Amino acid sequence: MPTAISELTTMRLGGPAREFAVATTSDELVSLVRGADASGTPVLLIGGGSNLVVGDQGFDGLVVKVETSGVGIGGSSLTAAAGERWDSIVAASVDDGLAGLEALSGIPGLTGATPVQNVGAYGTVTSDVLESLTVYDRETGETSRWTPDQCGFGLHRQSVFKHSTRYVILDTTFSLRRSRSSDPVRYAGLADRLGVAVGDTVPAADVREAVLDLRAQKGMVLDASDHDTWSVGSFFLNPVLTKVPSSASRAPQYPDPSGIKIHAAWLIQNAGFAHGYGTEFGNGTVSLSTKHVLAITNRGGASTADVMALASHIRDGVAAEFGITLVPECDLVGCALT
Repeated sequence: MPTAISELTTMRLGGPAREFAVATTSDELVSLVRGADASGTPVLLIGGGSNLVVGDQGFDGLVVKVETSGVGIGGSSLTAAAGERWDSIVAASVDDGLAGLEALSGIPGLTGATPVQNVGAYGTVTSDVLESLTVYDRETGETSRWTPDQCGFGLHRQSVFKHSTRYVILDTTFSLRRSRSSDPVRYAGLADRLGVAVGDTVPAADVREAVLDLRAQKGMVLDASDHDTWSVGSFFLNPVLTKVPSSASRAPQYPDPSGIKIHAAWLIQNAGFAHGYGTEFGNGTVSLSTKHVLAITNRGGASTADVMALASHIRDGVAAEFGITLVPECDLVGCALT
């Protein structure tokens, strides 16, 4: 029976899946993918669905919901199956007296997705703490243990996994510190919330609590009753430019190995798109979050076409105002900006 993909994504969008299966073990996950590949059936893997927008027509193939489980802690290493909820892993690490993941609290999605995006927040990125991972290669049919050097981590949240269907991550191992004290606080906003200076350390549990609070204020902690969280988080990447146009000279700027990174949120807001913009655009089913202009949200009853239209409108408005073209950070399957 077709399954509505909208039931599997945080944006609550996407048409039916022609075929649907749930993988509860790594062996089952590999078997499902291998079998589909052998029959020429397209495969779409869905974990938490927090970085995915699927077209209204759905997916003409096999959708596999990843629900693998298993967590192991030994010394200062933590290994988790791809299907473990990411924030539960962060909580488990802090509770067990391990430091290193606390700044990544509250990020939606599953553990297997963190290396794909090289997920980062508040001064910490996945590649900082990743020790190894188990990967199934759909081209060779082999499963092997990878080191971070093989992942192709780079600028703009890049990895060899991003926008590629070749590899399936089965589990990840993180190298942490056996300590109740956090890593040095690297993000000014977080330091202010904690009442410390950048570079200070505090209890890791305090960092986790502060990060969860900051994310909730921006509508970035999932809450089914809050339409501001019916999103994929930040829809657009922060652009990295070789030269910042004079029209955007007031934008917050940060050095980057490829040039200068500027805030997409500043560009959006200063191009005339305020918090909550969009309720009078199209049919009013989508808008920017009322808390965070980088999030495009489903206000209930939206279609993927509605989201693509608003995203294209915002992209075009920023380009007209600043000559900078924003690009989506999320994965688009069966849909595209117009």
